[in-house]
Amino acid sequence: MRKVFYSIAALSSLSCSLWAKGKEAKNILFLLVDDMQKTCIHAYGNNQVVSPNIDGIIDQGVSFMHTYTNGSLGGALSMPSRAMIMTGRGVYQVSGDGAVIPEQHVTLPELLRNNGYETFATGKWHADKKSFNRSFVMGDNIFFGGMHSYETNGHVSPRLNHYDPEGKYDQPFTGEKFSSEMFADAAVGYLNKRSKKDKPFFAFVAFTSPHDPRMQHPDYGHDYKADDIELPVNYLPQHPFDNGELKIRDEVLLPFPRTEEMVKKDLADYYGMVSEVDYQIGRILNTLKEKGELDNTIIVFASDNGLAVGRHGLLGKQNLYEHSVCVPMAMVIPGTEKGIRKDVDCYLYDIYPTLCDLLKIAPAESVTGKSLVPVLNGSGKHRDQLFLAYSSFQRALVKDGWKYIIYNVDGTVTEQLFNLQADPDEMVNLAYDAKYEFKKQAYKRVLKEEMKKNNDFCNLDQHFWIGKPGKMPWSEASKLYVY
Repeated sequence: MRKVFYSIAALSSLSCSLWAKGKEAKNILFLLVDDMQKTCIHAYGNNQVVSPNIDGIIDQGVSFMHTYTNGSLGGALSMPSRAMIMTGRGVYQVSGDGAVIPEQHVTLPELLRNNGYETFATGKWHADKKSFNRSFVMGDNIFFGGMHSYETNGHVSPRLNHYDPEGKYDQPFTGEKFSSEMFADAAVGYLNKRSKKDKPFFAFVAFTSPHDPRMQHPDYGHDYKADDIELPVNYLPQHPFDNGELKIRDEVLLPFPRTEEMVKKDLADYYGMVSEVDYQIGRILNTLKEKGELDNTIIVFASDNGLAVGRHGLLGKQNLYEHSVCVPMAMVIPGTEKGIRKDVDCYLYDIYPTLCDLLKIAPAESVTGKSLVPVLNGSGKHRDQLFLAYSSFQRALVKDGWKYIIYNVDGTVTEQLFNLQADPDEMVNLAYDAKYEFKKQAYKRVLKEEMKKNNDFCNLDQHFWIGKPGKMPWSEASKLYVY
């Protein structure tokens, strides 16, 4: 087993005086991981996990502790989530649940490219190939799709593409290394070829870890033993009621009920993937330092969504619990105070206008996200509430440290109300406590307003939210929002 690669020292060399002298950090390194819980990072309190390089980003940066993905029309949450990040638009504002990014939705790298940036990408692009080539002028080891297939050896033999200036990508190849290493190799190679005299860069490194398959780990990172793993406090052998999505792919990876032994083994494999991608992030950060670009680069670290891995009796992310929709998001911004944690509520798609604000570049007119720069400058408020949606049968509202979730599964309605400040693991449902009836009804009214404002296709006042029993198929729902 190779030794874990530490790059915390690289990050600690950031100069805090850059912006004070009026010198802007021009480069952007965007590190996006796949299916990573906020609660599986050492710096955020999980002492079982070894994640020194992600910890370094958090310790040297600003963490936005209540960052949410807005939702999805179907089970592949990363597709709309990544489209929302790239376009700065909400779940009902991306086209076809993010499958295609139309020309009128100008992506962040596309905007920066038009403003003199060199744009590079490696890793996962869960949208159409045309939008990729509009966005990036360079790239390598590119993965188009949602996940590496079990049938083709998963992360060990990733199906990748070299950059194709024509945008055809009709000559894929099989990577000879683990997916994360292939993506880090491409990023390191790109950074090593650069000169500081070149254009400022936007480098997008979109890992596919720790998304399954977790069939085989590489020989770097950290080795976890199932017997040493502690179960999360909200572990359950099965979900207490039908949430409408108990038989989707993610949920049938393990049989029901989920025993403690099953979940410990799954968590050990999951944490192993966290550590291996952390190792590769360290390689990229170290290269950035060696090239003398570290103190002139904004670093963004985020996950597209989270994952249950045994919490609430679930395995996947097709739910609106915190472990699946509240994601890690941190920015290292030269000239700002280190190790700060902001408690405002925000969306992942607020990253786009925030970076534009930091770079003093006007965002595209298509952007609907809201810049977090006022929060960086001391504002204690960002959004009054957040609206969350999954498919046609789960809706939620986050407001003032509380969350209200409502389900409608074939006309059976279930409600949940959680005090996230007192109960961050969402273990005590207050929805049926008479003391909180007024609050529940108030949150439900605000949720309805948010649904209407967001052009939601569901109606909570109907017995069946879509006017008929059953859930709306993704193929049908995605056609409702095509731009």
